[in-house]
Amino acid sequence: MSDFPALMLDEDAGKVRASIRRLSEADLPAGDVLVRIDYSTLNYKDGLILNGLGRLVRTYPHVPGIDFAGTVEASDSAAYKPGDKVLLTGWRVGETHWGGFAAKARVKADWLVPLPEGLTARRAMAIGTAGFTAMLAINALEDHGLRPANGGDVLVTGAAGGLGSIAVVLLSKLGYAVAASTGRASQHDYLRGLGATSLIDRAEIGVAPPKPLLSERWSGVVDSVGGTTLANCVASLRMRAAVASCGNAGGVEFSGTVLPFLLRGASILGIDSVMCPLPRRLEAWKRLTELIPGELLDSLTEEARLSDLPELGGKILKGEIRGRVVVDVNR
Repeated sequence: MSDFPALMLDEDAGKVRASIRRLSEADLPAGDVLVRIDYSTLNYKDGLILNGLGRLVRTYPHVPGIDFAGTVEASDSAAYKPGDKVLLTGWRVGETHWGGFAAKARVKADWLVPLPEGLTARRAMAIGTAGFTAMLAINALEDHGLRPANGGDVLVTGAAGGLGSIAVVLLSKLGYAVAASTGRASQHDYLRGLGATSLIDRAEIGVAPPKPLLSERWSGVVDSVGGTTLANCVASLRMRAAVASCGNAGGVEFSGTVLPFLLRGASILGIDSVMCPLPRRLEAWKRLTELIPGELLDSLTEEARLSDLPELGGKILKGEIRGRVVVDVNR
């Protein structure tokens, strides 16, 4: 049982500190399946955890990283055997259970998903939790009745981030007119390249709505921001449209009224990518593999090492990272 690298978090006097450690398999928490990890990704939630924010982690020492892809090394489950390619998102991995910022992880078999055919571990993590959540959001909007033939723009908030970037790509590939919201004019060409048909300044929708109802504007919204942005989006929905809400970077308070819900039949669809049933997971990964070309995934991805993560964790919280950061945990 040779040792392997991991990014370990410790807490001292309320302050979280990160360091690269060498661990053994005996150090890992209990689980049915031991996975040799190839790649993980950096997500907004990881940024919070790396900076000791949000009380997402209560017990230290801790290995963060809310997703990973790799190869089964040992298994006590009939569902997986050594050599199987797998990925994991959700189930509080990287929060209450040690996660993907290490070269190995031991987890419950029920948390894993077989790596879809034709998808490499690196590209699976280029999609990662962010892309998986974006797909769940779009599936929920379509279950609610969203169709390209309905007309109108579908808004994506936080569009230059990881979740937003992949949501723009997916909606464009599905034939929707996509309005991408960002606060950085420097990202306009990037978002148009992903398929956005119009650009919206973040400041325009990032304020509490001045009236209970605004002009009907969006046929659907993928919102990863929350707060006043969510309230503004709800007030601007077209009749019987919905917001798929999948993030609270802007806060958890809601400053709207009931009028959009009573007079326009507006809906907020909460997207939970953590405790997601296996059939829904498999459906989402199948669509992701079909819709996003691998070369496009590569174009919106940068690669990082474990030692880069403390600095990058601060940058993602400030909105300074574009697209996806894939973490090679063996570098």
